[in-house]
Amino acid sequence: MAETKDYDIVIIGAGITGTMLARELSAYKLRIALIDKENDIADGATMANSAIVHTGYDPEDGTLQARLNPEGARLYEKLCADIGCRYKTVGAYIVACGEEEERHLDVLADRAKRRGIEYKFMTGDEARENEPNLSGEVTRVLDFYTTAVIYPWEVAIACAEVAVKNGTELFLNSPCTGIDRTMGGYIVHTPNLDLKAGIVVNAAGVYGEEIAKMVSDDVHFRIRPRRGEYYVLDNDVDFVCHIIFPVPSKEKGKGVLAVPTVYGNTLIGPNSDYVDDPEDNGTSVDGLGYVRAHIGKVLKDVPLNRSIRTFAGLRPSSDAHDFVIEEQKGAEGFINASCIESPGLASSPAIAKYIIDELISKRRELVPNENAVMTRERPVVMSELTPEQRSEQIKRDPRYGNMICRCEQISEGEIVACIHSTCGARSVKGVKKRVRPGMGRCQGGFCEPRVLERLARELGADPTEIVLDEQGSNILDSVNRK
Repeated sequence: MAETKDYDIVIIGAGITGTMLARELSAYKLRIALIDKENDIADGATMANSAIVHTGYDPEDGTLQARLNPEGARLYEKLCADIGCRYKTVGAYIVACGEEEERHLDVLADRAKRRGIEYKFMTGDEARENEPNLSGEVTRVLDFYTTAVIYPWEVAIACAEVAVKNGTELFLNSPCTGIDRTMGGYIVHTPNLDLKAGIVVNAAGVYGEEIAKMVSDDVHFRIRPRRGEYYVLDNDVDFVCHIIFPVPSKEKGKGVLAVPTVYGNTLIGPNSDYVDDPEDNGTSVDGLGYVRAHIGKVLKDVPLNRSIRTFAGLRPSSDAHDFVIEEQKGAEGFINASCIESPGLASSPAIAKYIIDELISKRRELVPNENAVMTRERPVVMSELTPEQRSEQIKRDPRYGNMICRCEQISEGEIVACIHSTCGARSVKGVKKRVRPGMGRCQGGFCEPRVLERLARELGADPTEIVLDEQGSNILDSVNRK
């Protein structure tokens, strides 16, 4: 029989929504549990997306997206400074090809003006002075110059670290297998632990509908995952300096983009295809072919031959056509934070505050935790230091002078630190997400075995026990110990 532990609030899902909420709630005197079915934080939609802090011009009027996207975007820069995460303002060009698309730019500009979002118009020729690879078909551009990019899983991991340091308990490899209602709330079942709480927040991403149906037969939204596939260009390819969007559409969302990332790579994608399997996050010939065909409308001479990786991610698309953030009908204290697709990443700081202010605070008194620390120091990143700072760091700990990842200049010291940090890495991919070995040109060909060795050593594990990502993804089946 599984052990039962008592909490005030249980959050299901450790993606950007769940971790952002956990951080905000940890400012109060609450017993909080954050659970996820995966082996690490941010292994779902947060792991594979365009990484853009959209300013909020796109959502339809009257939606939660229209309210929360601009609010969330304005909170991000300070948030990233507070928790030691990278935030880079690059600006976004929404590009129109011809009169019909130009008219839609006027619609977006009108929304932006009413929402207090800064923008300016440019002709196609003016835009090409800054972005010479823009297609000759581009006739007019709407420039949202405050648009930024982040490193999404870095933000989610940092939020989780703050929450855990403030007392939140994190349970990974803990899928929700069922939920029972009690007189005072709910019991959330996982394979190894039952969690009892008065309030449950469903932030389960593509599984949000499935989780909601565990407490009610009256779930009004339906989630069907959409898969988006991307190319990643090498970080020495100087292709675009702004995010380049086509004019968005209801059918395909924001379309196929080019996105300069915080670490210098460029993302090209995504497509937008419905899939039936919520685990179907592999790339496809057709999907990548769609990306190749459609990026050529807005950009010329796209150097896809300099791609170092392709990947795909799933987002929880729904028939609600909006965020669903509400108490489940007929299930008091069960809060859906569901259907959080684009612009969910940009909206997440405001989503967390909305859930607390509009829903949780009406269920229980929130007493500030005077001992809570809501900030996090940025870990040492050798590539960001001056030569003098690097020398000092190596004097303090010589492991910072041993380069494990040559492409991204990641040291053994950084890898060891991320393993022993709060919410530390327990897999090769977990190390990759935190400090980037394997993100460069060779995609781990040189450094992955060395990362595996350090994981085994620091965790006191046999090398055959070390996994690539999820449980069961062991890399080695034996080791020659001669």
